[in-house]
Amino acid sequence: MSAERDCSHPAEPAKKIIVAIDGPSGAGKSTIARHLAQRFGLLNLETGAMYRAFALKALRAGLSLDVSSGLESLAARTTIRLEPGEEHNRVLLDGEDVTALLRNQTVTDAASRVSVFPAIRAWMVGLQQEMGAAGGVVMEGRDIGTVVFPHAEVKIFLDAAPEVRGLRRYEQLRAKPEVQPAEVIREMRARDERDRNRPDSPLRPALDAVRVDSTNMTLEEAVKAAEEIVAGKLRARAQC
Repeated sequence: MSAERDCSHPAEPAKKIIVAIDGPSGAGKSTIARHLAQRFGLLNLETGAMYRAFALKALRAGLSLDVSSGLESLAARTTIRLEPGEEHNRVLLDGEDVTALLRNQTVTDAASRVSVFPAIRAWMVGLQQEMGAAGGVVMEGRDIGTVVFPHAEVKIFLDAAPEVRGLRRYEQLRAKPEVQPAEVIREMRARDERDRNRPDSPLRPALDAVRVDSTNMTLEEAVKAAEEIVAGKLRARAQC
C-alpha cells in the first residue's frame, strides 16, 4: 500500500473503519478476516456464511437452485443474523443456530449457485450493508469492495493459484476419506468460473484494492501482509 497519507476524510476512531476483503474460494479470506477483527477490535462479518445459510434453507425446502422465482419467494421469508463468537460467528437462520451445518460441501456448492441471481444478491447486499453501516467491521466475500462497501477505507483482494487453493481446502476436508484432491480442485475451478463470469457482481478486484497473492506464502505470511495493510491505513489516518 502506498505510504502517502490519505487525508481526504477527517480522522475517525479505528473502530469506525471498514475493511473489505474479497477473493475466490479457498484464498484464506475467513482466516484473515478473523485475525484482523481480533487484532484491530473489529466485528467480523462473514458474508459467505450468509449465502450458505440461505442455500441450506433452499436445500431443506427442496427448491431448484436454478430457478430465481422460488428462491426470491424464500428470501422474503428468511432472516439471517450473525453474532460474534469466540473464534467464529454464530449464524442464525430464522433464529436457528446453523453454524455447524454450513461447511458441508453440498451447502457450499449450493451457495455458489444461488448467489448468481441478481435478486438474491440485491437482497443479501441490503442485509450486509445494514450490518456494517456503523463501521468498525471487517467484511469478507466476493463483491464487498466493489458492491457492498465501495467506499471502504481498506480493500484487500486475496488470491492464489486454483491448485493451491484446492489443496488447502482438501486439507480442511481430508478427515472425509471419500474426498480426493483432484475432485476438490475441479470443484474449485468450477466455482471460480461461476463467480468470475456471473452477470451480476462478478468476482473481480476493486480498482483501489491491494492485491495479496498467497500462492507462495505461508498462512502466517499472508496474515501479516493483510495486517500491515490495515495498520498502514490506520497510521496514515492518525497523521491527518
